[in-house]
Amino acid sequence: MIAALRGEVIHIGLDHGVIDCAGVGYKFLATPKTLGTLRRGEQATVLTNLVVKEDSLTLYGFSADEDREMFHVLQSVSGLGPKLALAALSVMGAGELAAAIGGEDVKALQSIPGVGKRMAQRLALELKDKVAAFAPSEAAAAGSVDTAVAPAGGAVVESVTEALIGLGFTDKGARPVVESAYADNPDADTSSLLRAALAQLGKKK
Repeated sequence: MIAALRGEVIHIGLDHGVIDCAGVGYKFLATPKTLGTLRRGEQATVLTNLVVKEDSLTLYGFSADEDREMFHVLQSVSGLGPKLALAALSVMGAGELAAAIGGEDVKALQSIPGVGKRMAQRLALELKDKVAAFAPSEAAAAGSVDTAVAPAGGAVVESVTEALIGLGFTDKGARPVVESAYADNPDADTSSLLRAALAQLGKKK
């Protein structure tokens, strides 16, 4: 298993990053929170989880150990795979997820793309006793700040809209929310705008 990567960050995308480790570039999927901690050309360490399937090997990257552990815990629920677990961590941090699951807040859990009422109920039922240890990390997760430079307005709206579509939202549902969030804060960087849009989309569920 590849448990961590350390090296130069050579690429940062909306949903993935690439780190050069001894001449080999490793691509990993990650949340906006994790990607927001990276800077191209600088050294970084990313905690990882390697998901092995018959036709693929996929690395998932995390900036905090509690996020990686929550990633594992979420997948213990039947029908919830790694992509949905990452989507959950893109909408809420490990602490927020723990609070929603522990409090059986089905509506909040349904703000995760791909999680309907039945899956939300299953999360609360099966994981309530497993997530108590994650709750203290909520404040730390909420305190993280992204400082990446945002591209021009049209480009950042397009980029965030594409990221939301990748998370399971429709263009029709996502684009107006992204445009509204950008209008409210035109100086927001890509990661911050994505989180703001996710928050608004979650309220509409």
